[in-house]
Amino acid sequence: MKITSIPQLYRNLKRWREILTVLRRYGLADWLSQFPQLPFRDWLKDSEGLPLTSHSREARLRMALTELGPTFIKLGQVLASRPDLVGTAVANELKRLHSGVPPVESKTIREVLKKELGYRFESEIIDFDDTPLAAASIGQVHRARLVDETEVVIKVQRPGIEAMMLRDLDVLEGLAELAERVEGLAAFSPQTLLQQLGPTLKRELDFDRERQNLEVFATMLKDFDKVEIPRPIESLCTRRVLVMTRLAGQDLSRPQATEHLDAAGRSDAARMITTAYMQMLFQSGMFHADPHPGNLLLMPDGGIGILDFGMIGRIDTRLREQIEEMLLAIGNGDSNRLTQLIRRAGNAPAVIDDAALSADVSEFIATYGHQDLGHFDLTGALNELGDILHRHGIKLPTQSAVLMKMMISLEGSLAVLHADFDALEVMAGFIRRASYNRFSPRRQLRQLRQMMLEAEYFLQVVPDQLLGLLEQARRGQISIHMEHHRLGATVNRLVLGLIASALFLGSSLMLSMHVPPLLFPDSTWFGFHQISVPGLAGLIASVLLMLRLYFAIHRSGHLSGRQED
Repeated sequence: MKITSIPQLYRNLKRWREILTVLRRYGLADWLSQFPQLPFRDWLKDSEGLPLTSHSREARLRMALTELGPTFIKLGQVLASRPDLVGTAVANELKRLHSGVPPVESKTIREVLKKELGYRFESEIIDFDDTPLAAASIGQVHRARLVDETEVVIKVQRPGIEAMMLRDLDVLEGLAELAERVEGLAAFSPQTLLQQLGPTLKRELDFDRERQNLEVFATMLKDFDKVEIPRPIESLCTRRVLVMTRLAGQDLSRPQATEHLDAAGRSDAARMITTAYMQMLFQSGMFHADPHPGNLLLMPDGGIGILDFGMIGRIDTRLREQIEEMLLAIGNGDSNRLTQLIRRAGNAPAVIDDAALSADVSEFIATYGHQDLGHFDLTGALNELGDILHRHGIKLPTQSAVLMKMMISLEGSLAVLHADFDALEVMAGFIRRASYNRFSPRRQLRQLRQMMLEAEYFLQVVPDQLLGLLEQARRGQISIHMEHHRLGATVNRLVLGLIASALFLGSSLMLSMHVPPLLFPDSTWFGFHQISVPGLAGLIASVLLMLRLYFAIHRSGHLSGRQED
């Protein structure tokens, strides 16, 4: 750890101690689980009194994150959407993470509202329900009524949560730096992951961003008569308080929400939800990223409502085109093309087993490429694709990972409706229209214009840069900087070998020239006579150095060169 990290460590010493205590406890349980014969392996227990060693490794990870608090729960929820990083087994277990935090007292919530809204809290909000509708790790939701009789819900940030999360992010920076030095953890790119997690958490702490998202999606979905989203009350919204109109529907997580629907009603609801999300994806390039059943409502008039716009995703034109090409490759059974697209879409490692990747992709196509739309297992296909990416160390960009999470959540929500409806048919229609638009004359002209602008910029900038380079060469001011990677051990071994060789040669000369002090001045057994003490000591030291060098090379597995091949 860098010396500049010492103030950070001191500042968060208590939290560091708490985190390391939890990690040590669950890490010890993970080690003990490998030795069922130990009599004391069941001493460590969970909150329900069950031995930690009786749980799976994935479950112990989930329990440790839960015990560490809201920031680590959010970290686990982000990892749950990244099967390409952690594997499907860990991702599926982390999907069970819930905040499970007790609600904040209504008196404290009222104090936060008075601080944020001032006089408007009492003058414009006339009926505030002290019983929360929901309590999460960051915010708490209450029902209320305004002076104009508008029914609203108020989302209030938990007091102190921002300071706590910023402190935990500070600690996570140090943990990520340490994890990069551990071979088993460095594969997860902890520092890169934290760079993605930090801005996400900070955006969720700013309710003003969610207010802006509500306004953007209201404009985006205005042509859908049966799709409703809450409308923010701008005069009562701040960075820590979000006041929005209350939707009268029931969310899909409640059985009573769907029990009154017949088969046609269920199909209509499923079609509306799917169409709305495909509209977001393929026409707007911006989508609601968390469509779990609790965020989707069935309205009394037969429409649907969408809640919680704190997490959104974006899909650019290039990613949309890659999705189209992947689906086309799967449909055509073209494993080579799909392999190329997977490598292009993700961040593939420098060394990858192309034959193994091609074999896995061929198996994937054999399983899912010939399923008809009515029986296509989208969740299974996405999970298996995540396993393939994880197995070969291919990391997806953040927007691709969020898109995969959204698709899996959406299919799970549609399954709650038990509708005789194929969502992939609607998706296929949007993909076909997007493909037609891709080859439309208007798009081709737009691309041609963009290429001309880039060529113009190239012709303007590059000649000046070349002239500058030639001028530097004429003046002799060009310098070349080279940086080596992972050559430290090789250089150290080379230097050690040279030292051992020089010491061996020098010691041999001292022995041959009988440099005093001498052992055995008179002739003894085996011809020992006038042996130089410094020569003998140097010879023994050089042999020990050579043996150490030999065993170091042998342990690294690079003694014969077969490892590199």
